[in-house]
Amino acid sequence: MSWTENRRRFLGRLALTAAAAGTLSRRLRAEALPAADLVLVKGDPAAAVRRAVEALGGMGRFVKPGQKVVLKPNLSFPTGVEIGATTHPEVVAEVARLAAEAGAKEILVLDYPLRQPEVCLERSGVVAACARVPRTQVRFFAEEKFFREIPVPKGKVLGRVQVLKPALEADVLINLPAAKTHSAAGVSLGLKNQMGLIWDRNAFHTRFDLGQAIADLATAIRPQLTILDATRALVTGGPGGPGKVKELKTIIAGVRPLEVDALGVTLTPWYDTALKPDQISHLRAAQALGLGELDPVKLRYQKLEI
Repeated sequence: MSWTENRRRFLGRLALTAAAAGTLSRRLRAEALPAADLVLVKGDPAAAVRRAVEALGGMGRFVKPGQKVVLKPNLSFPTGVEIGATTHPEVVAEVARLAAEAGAKEILVLDYPLRQPEVCLERSGVVAACARVPRTQVRFFAEEKFFREIPVPKGKVLGRVQVLKPALEADVLINLPAAKTHSAAGVSLGLKNQMGLIWDRNAFHTRFDLGQAIADLATAIRPQLTILDATRALVTGGPGGPGKVKELKTIIAGVRPLEVDALGVTLTPWYDTALKPDQISHLRAAQALGLGELDPVKLRYQKLEI
């Protein structure tokens, strides 16, 4: 074999080795990438939820075998899914299913509707959707005995607050808000949804600055995971509707509720107006308390479509 042929073969093998090494290096880098902390997925409710949780590292990142899990959707209005005032039942059921697959010992779906709680749960569709999910029950709590007072050390206007005991006692709290407008708060997303865990909501509207109180509450209640149901958004007439419902087919999931909310604000005009996250008082107050990033330009998130 001539020197020229040897050289050609050697260079060919070298190129193949380099290409293989490059492929392996890229694969190793991809595998070494940490799970996302904020994800936006476009798709049908259940499939989008599952894909979002996978992108975050899987439900096993949040739920360990034998743990008690509480899911907090918005079930506060006696309306069906078409109104857009409550969390989509398929979203709730899929999160419960993922928790069960991760080995959760108990999964409690709860809310504290202020009016007609039995009707709220029935019309939401969540009870029926969760009926076949193992170790899952759906309940409402509407008596003060189910609440416990806790301190809010970092609160600016809120010193103490009564919170649902099951949420406090759970190993894992997952917040499942619906995306909608709110006549007093501007929008109701993740942080606002946490008001459904407290006994005296009226005080937030009458005794305190509402935006600051919502932000203060977020320093005391820290869900491990927030999944915003923006599959359809109530863009006018919130929080209870009726109003204009816009099909967004979007799920946003993340570990920092403020950043889920900040990204959620950018999805669509609210009240026919394009709002910025820093125009929402409770989001500004939450950022000032160090709860996360508010500027959409600085948010780092994965965007996926299925």
